[in-house]
Amino acid sequence: MGFYQLYRTQKLPATLDQVWDFISAPSNLKKITPKKMGFEITSKDSDQPMYEGMIISYRVRPILNMNTLWVTEITHIKPRSYFVDEQRVGPYKMWHHEHQIKVIEGGVLMSDIISYQPPMGILGSIANSLIIRKKLDNIFNYRTEVLEEIFGKWDNK
Repeated sequence: MGFYQLYRTQKLPATLDQVWDFISAPSNLKKITPKKMGFEITSKDSDQPMYEGMIISYRVRPILNMNTLWVTEITHIKPRSYFVDEQRVGPYKMWHHEHQIKVIEGGVLMSDIISYQPPMGILGSIANSLIIRKKLDNIFNYRTEVLEEIFGKWDNK
């Protein structure tokens, strides 16, 4: 059974507070998820500020337009620095996603470390090679584009 990690970074020309307020609001998850995934938050308190122990449930269609229940828990928060969400129910055997932000010259560096394990042992490893990893890359590519629309594109000058 495979264990995988995906690392992503993005520089945004925004303040720490602007980025933190956006990424720590569960209601914004739908904005940064591709529409074709049919992402819907089903939790009643998704408009509340994030807190440790918060349970967020979603309905999503990641593959073949099949509805999947996904439940995550916010397990760690250091305001304006990082938070961690971990899957409690969902498509993965294990999912741990750390969202980090820090001030850099000209804006904010946002980093994501996603550690995951597909279900079904060797079949899950094959599915990761053929489907899952590409799907995750597409999701994070989409998120990069949306965050650039919201906060602006990083100028490398």
